[in-house]
Amino acid sequence: MKPASGIAARIHAMWQDKGPASTALLPLAWITGLVVRARRRRARSRPAPRSTLPTVVVGNLVVGGTGKTPVVIAVAHRLRALGWTPGIVSRGYGVSLGPAPRTGQGALDAAEFGDEPALIARATGAPIAVHPQRSLAREALARQFPAVDVVISDDGLQHLALSRDVEIVVQDARGVGNGRLLPAGPLREPASKLDEVAFIVENGGPRAAGGHASPQTSGAAYGRPTTASKSEAGGPERIGMRLEPTRAEQLGSGATLGWSDWVARHRDRPMAAVAAIGQPQRFFDTLLEAGLRLRTTVALPDHDAYEKPPFGSLPEEIIAITAKDAVKCGRFADPRVWVVHVEANFSDPSWLDRLSERLAQAAAQRH
Repeated sequence: MKPASGIAARIHAMWQDKGPASTALLPLAWITGLVVRARRRRARSRPAPRSTLPTVVVGNLVVGGTGKTPVVIAVAHRLRALGWTPGIVSRGYGVSLGPAPRTGQGALDAAEFGDEPALIARATGAPIAVHPQRSLAREALARQFPAVDVVISDDGLQHLALSRDVEIVVQDARGVGNGRLLPAGPLREPASKLDEVAFIVENGGPRAAGGHASPQTSGAAYGRPTTASKSEAGGPERIGMRLEPTRAEQLGSGATLGWSDWVARHRDRPMAAVAAIGQPQRFFDTLLEAGLRLRTTVALPDHDAYEKPPFGSLPEEIIAITAKDAVKCGRFADPRVWVVHVEANFSDPSWLDRLSERLAQAAAQRH
């Protein structure tokens, strides 16, 4: 098996301690700190206009994927079940956008909306608006989809021009790394920001009691175990999360098998895995810990457009990809390619009900 390595992996490893390479970059991190403080002062002096729609931001402090997208999907599903009509705003990373936001719903083209918004739209059915200025995206969402009564921002924690009522931070086993700002560490803003948010979701924390996936078939499920617990009164609430495979879908035919059945069927067949996500090794670990014969791994850059697909050069009988990759790979007819779908399993699922209560209070204050 080829290891998932590269410059990004080495940088993330460097950011886990305060070694010589990180320390040499401290002067640049101080500049990052000055910029962050200036942005915060500007935001305090000129607060972002408050929307009529209560808004929750799902973001992270560190660069690289932490598992935000499954949290956004879980939030959207639960809010809808509780009577809300959620809409999603996102930056639309990697997409060429003009001055106006782009809106849509359903099976959206990843080339027009971005891979993560396209995945979220397909998974939730919620309307989507994308634009680097998320406040403009929210306005467009309200105009085009007037039934929307709550907005979920996919990322945007540091986008202070977007007013918000609730903030959720998603972390993984890296935590805050060495605690330093970019580029000496992985942080986009100081770790003290964690004291200000409402919820901290820890990807790799304990699963809910009675969780549906067994250790044999779920493994680390995209995350390593970390400690998750409720905070002291007044602080953020901490929730453990596991991203657990639920089913596998053949990319070309749409044929679907439950995860345990798919693993049992393909356990002894040579397999390759391809991932263009922030932390591809999590995906590879999930397959390995399920007992699959993962012989080759291909870690592509996050958000890769698959203009040069690697499938043709892989000799394995089965190729596994993530759902985020699948929204960009529909044009490929290779029957070996299977999409592994995951769902968020929370140590305390009732946190989503408490999130709804906070949003309802915010909505009530507007009337």
